[in-house]
Amino acid sequence: MSLFNLFKRPEKTKEAVKRSKQGWFSNVLGVFSRSNIDEALWNDLEELLISADTGMPTTTKLMNSLRERAKQEKIKDGIGLKAALKREMAKVLKSGAPGLTPAPQGPTAILVVGVNGVGKTTSIAKLAEYFRSQGQKVVLAAGDTFRAAAIEQLQAWGKRTGSDVIAHQHGSDPGAVVFDAMNAAKSRGADVLIIDTAGRLHTKFNLMEELKKIRRVIQKVDPTAPHATLLVIDATTGQNGLTQARTFKDAADISGIFLTKLDGTAKGGIVLSIIQELGLPIMFIGTGEKMDDIAPFDADDFLDSLFDEEEG
Repeated sequence: MSLFNLFKRPEKTKEAVKRSKQGWFSNVLGVFSRSNIDEALWNDLEELLISADTGMPTTTKLMNSLRERAKQEKIKDGIGLKAALKREMAKVLKSGAPGLTPAPQGPTAILVVGVNGVGKTTSIAKLAEYFRSQGQKVVLAAGDTFRAAAIEQLQAWGKRTGSDVIAHQHGSDPGAVVFDAMNAAKSRGADVLIIDTAGRLHTKFNLMEELKKIRRVIQKVDPTAPHATLLVIDATTGQNGLTQARTFKDAADISGIFLTKLDGTAKGGIVLSIIQELGLPIMFIGTGEKMDDIAPFDADDFLDSLFDEEEG
């Protein structure tokens, strides 16, 4: 079985986007019930997209593309325009750069980064459970030696997911932890090594320099690693999450996004904004509080869940 054989979990996605569908997107769908496509409809649609944390740049691009499609296809009613919007949103959601690639040999090292409070440690546990459910042996590296209780939390999740945890004492050098974890994962025949990192240091500069140092340590053991760097973003933070992402993208060579708490926001437009403005794919979404509440992000599942009107 391929390490990144991302099996679809449409039922998880459907549950995660429920609040978005009941919130802003039910209003979007309501726009298309109008008989005429006039300027008032266009203005209302634009306003609804912006209010949903889609962001001005992404909304502008989406609206321009939709207007052009409506003109070319001679769309005259709301039903046709709704279908066109779904196709345009699909283009955005599928435009991110390629995401995860397994290691050519040995353990696949996944570096997980993000500010404190976004659900990073819980997301690591969900990833561990996700890979374990596919028959993969997982090792966790407690690289966040700065935050109090971070090591203990990761060790607790390691027990629950059946994953070995490599840890040093609180305040120790994260690079040393990661070096030991890389070697331990290799010697123990692990398929996946998931590396936790600090979400806050004394300054933002220190944090980014620490992440760069960890990458250098990883590459001393395996020059092809890390094989993925996932940035954890809390969907409920909206456009603030984008600001965080830009900072991390510059410092940590992010390859994909783990979007947490999607089930907790009615402003699902952030999904479009992240992909369009950062050029990064959303690889996983958090779909609830339980350990198995994780789903590989699938654009078609996401859009089907939003546009399905059976419940609305």
